[in-house]
Amino acid sequence: MTTTRVRLGRRGEDLAAGFLKSEGCGIVASNYRSPWGEIDLVAWDGEELAFVEVRTRSSDKYGTPEESITRRKADHLTAAAQHFLQNHAPENDGEELPWRIDLVSVRLTGGIGSPQIDHIKYAVQG
Repeated sequence: MTTTRVRLGRRGEDLAAGFLKSEGCGIVASNYRSPWGEIDLVAWDGEELAFVEVRTRSSDKYGTPEESITRRKADHLTAAAQHFLQNHAPENDGEELPWRIDLVSVRLTGGIGSPQIDHIKYAVQG
């Protein structure tokens, strides 16, 4: 991955984390690595644990952030989320911990203007 793409991705993740915090979410982890890939952000949203994929674009030349989640990527996100739950989830009095996979899309178009950030809850359904 090129340095420019890495910087763009990191900036998007930072903006997404700030956005989620402003919405009342508590960030638990960032860049969680599992055998199935990385989860960009893990956050509490109320009593539900959200596994968040952040997609950042500087243009829609190669499609929108929402269009970039393939079935294969969705399967990897689900497996990575289950890995996190098996290894790091807090006890929930014997009940299954409610969780979901979200997408935060960050569009950095126009250079000077504010980024457009959209939070799509339940973006990946099993």
